[in-house]
Amino acid sequence: MRIIAGQFRSRKIKSVPGLAVRPTPDRLREALFNILAPRIAGAVFLDAYAGSGAVGIEALSRGAKHVVLIERNGQALAIIRENIASLGIGDKVTTVRGSATVLLRNYPCDIAFVDPPYEHTAEYANSMAALADTRCTLVVAQHPSRLTLEDRYGNLQKTRVLRQGDNSISFYERTAEKSAGE
Repeated sequence: MRIIAGQFRSRKIKSVPGLAVRPTPDRLREALFNILAPRIAGAVFLDAYAGSGAVGIEALSRGAKHVVLIERNGQALAIIRENIASLGIGDKVTTVRGSATVLLRNYPCDIAFVDPPYEHTAEYANSMAALADTRCTLVVAQHPSRLTLEDRYGNLQKTRVLRQGDNSISFYERTAEKSAGE
């Protein structure tokens, strides 16, 4: 696996062996960051269900100010820490082990990327509800193309869906109306 563009362009990072973690394909990651390009510089980027950390590290490579990586799997967290050390970016990354749905409210961010294991479909609604109660202005959810996510979660409104084969990315923007948590 490699970083596609930015400061760490073409640098290789480790991925988690086995099927416990499903990496975001390079082509989909590239399309995602082409869309995010105008918003990424100086942003705090949160990668929930981080796996190898590739999406968060890509955000940092492309100009994010800080990245929060949340991962429950201990083996994946060890790989994330190796990747961070190999790039020398420990001062710009916060790694957290635990349940994303529990931890999301504790880490303020501008952009959040949500990519739970595809078989855990309830995690989408739980994560989106948690993020709707934060100041996060853009939430991006990667999901199987066969799964249609809701148009709205609290004050997060779906604005775009990008489909590439079996994978889709849904973009949610914060609306002007306030939720009970704001």
